[in-house]
Amino acid sequence: MLEPIFGSENRERALAFILSREQGYATEIARFFDVDLFAIQKQLERLEVGGVLVSKTLGRTRLYQFNPRYAFINELKSLLEKALSFYPDEIQEGLLMNRRRPRRKDKPL
Repeated sequence: MLEPIFGSENRERALAFILSREQGYATEIARFFDVDLFAIQKQLERLEVGGVLVSKTLGRTRLYQFNPRYAFINELKSLLEKALSFYPDEIQEGLLMNRRRPRRKDKPL
């Protein structure tokens, strides 16, 4: 939907995911949208270099979130929220369901 503005559908997906869940990592985003991991990593790195996102390392995972010092953060979030309202219902529900609690030690898959 915002691909003409952002230049990449994967960039839009990464930003929408991070907006919905406040933070995210490349593998999680790639699995959710069923896209290539390298493409998501590349877009996240570009957004970080551009100052839109910041990252931190948690163990071996690099978590990305919006840079609160980015000059147009409020406008960008408003644009993404508007775009999210036009996503299919199943994608909206999946983005809003944010379960990050660890699995119990001996719980079967």
